[in-house]
Amino acid sequence: MRTPLCYLAMLTASVPSLGADSPISATDKMAPALVEDGEPHLQRQWSPLGLSANDLSIATGQPSLVLMSHGSTHIPVWSLSGGTAGQSVAGLLTGLPRECAAVKVEIVVTTTDPATSPELEDVYRVHLSQMIENAPFTERYVLGTPVRTPLPPAPLHTRTILLESYYKVEPDAPLWVRIQREPTDPGDTFTKPTGLALVKVTPLAALAEPQVVQNVSGYNSWPMLQALGDKLVCVYSRGSGHTIGEDTRAVYARTSTDGGKTWTPETVVANTPGYGEVEVGKGLDSSGAMLLWVRRAGPEWHHDLYRTTDGVTFTLMATPPLAVRPMQITDVFAVPTVGLMALWFAGDYSDKPNNAWGTMTSSDNGATWTQTTIESELPKSEWPTEPAAVYLGDGRILAIGRTEVSGTQFQLISQDYGKTWTRAPTNISDIAASTPSLILDPQTGLLSNYYYHRGAGVLRRRVVDPERVFHHPQSWPVSEPIATGSKIPFDAGNANATAIGDMHYISFYSGKAPDTTVFVSVIPSPAAGNSTRRPMLSEELGK
Repeated sequence: MRTPLCYLAMLTASVPSLGADSPISATDKMAPALVEDGEPHLQRQWSPLGLSANDLSIATGQPSLVLMSHGSTHIPVWSLSGGTAGQSVAGLLTGLPRECAAVKVEIVVTTTDPATSPELEDVYRVHLSQMIENAPFTERYVLGTPVRTPLPPAPLHTRTILLESYYKVEPDAPLWVRIQREPTDPGDTFTKPTGLALVKVTPLAALAEPQVVQNVSGYNSWPMLQALGDKLVCVYSRGSGHTIGEDTRAVYARTSTDGGKTWTPETVVANTPGYGEVEVGKGLDSSGAMLLWVRRAGPEWHHDLYRTTDGVTFTLMATPPLAVRPMQITDVFAVPTVGLMALWFAGDYSDKPNNAWGTMTSSDNGATWTQTTIESELPKSEWPTEPAAVYLGDGRILAIGRTEVSGTQFQLISQDYGKTWTRAPTNISDIAASTPSLILDPQTGLLSNYYYHRGAGVLRRRVVDPERVFHHPQSWPVSEPIATGSKIPFDAGNANATAIGDMHYISFYSGKAPDTTVFVSVIPSPAAGNSTRRPMLSEELGK
């Protein structure tokens, strides 16, 4: 069953303060019309379908269906405790349009408690499954990641919270939706009840298929993508599986001059006998040539820096001696008064407090490097790995690091050209060992954070004005889906992005061991004034 959102909009419109955050109007036809509006939606979509509080029932625990009242206005909501774990409600949605390929799921919540404040947060997650003919309903089950958001400044205000941005569906099958509050999550600091008024399910059109870079037999993985003028250079390694030290693993490159549609034959970048080699960082030197860090693991452990001007011939230019052996040295970027900079991280992924991270700097265009440790003796839970960074100006650097435990991506900032840093968790939680890659658009000043959500199989982007998050890492806007891939957790992932003109290109790998494929997705850069912009659709990509 579903409730037309036009009815729900009229129902909530009479409540003071519900305004712009209240549910939008929608058709009550069985197949809602395809729409595109000016909001920062992820892609082409239909009008939302709704499950009101009366369409939901208890799934777990003892939540209460109550009337939230203000004067003569009464709205049914599910009261979800801020102190009792395991409370959830669920409903069944039917009537998805036959042409849709996926849905996004949002909830509308409110509270009457005067203790509400933007200084407090609550946390929710969604459970999704489809009831497919001749298949167990657990087959398409997805447990969403916890989503935390600030409370409103006053009672009776509503919030629309995105819990899932892209869940693939079979449009003819019923969709089971369960909403759960997570009061035991450390991010849920609001101990009072909240009221769940509505679940919004928006049907989505299919995302554009990513373009294939390399799909020969083998574990083609961990790609790096760099623009050399109007040419794309994609560097990747291939071995027999998700291993780094095997002698069979070597580094290769291909180039494209038509936006990733076609690629030149594969060339060898590094294939040292007795070592496994993996590309770990890329960037440009001051002359515009491409630099590439390659980790060489074998009898010894080295980081080699290669240089190329055409993406075909790579020359080894440095193997710097390092006091702390990095796991990786990541992407190279330019910092005024310093020269070239890259971030590194070191550790063994154990729970021992033996992890570290820091900077590599070069004042001679990459010929020699100085290693500096920023933090050491970190537990794994506080260890930022595989960081990506951009220089914002006025000595400020913003970096995003992956986390190796459940939680959120880290944000690392410096205000003195990389001499000192501050580390803090973000609100970016739709992740799982998700390597970030950042692009700062010079025309709009918008920052794009690309990452592959392992396990969910979704390549995501978050777009923000960096001024909004530089001192407020919990203020990143919601993510948007760019492409989908394998849901096998470590046989897909490692986004790496670059830009040519007003287009962004994001490489990643996907498949199932022992065979995986390197892909590139293409998306317009975000438009000025918008925090997000939808990705290209399949029919547009072919034009």
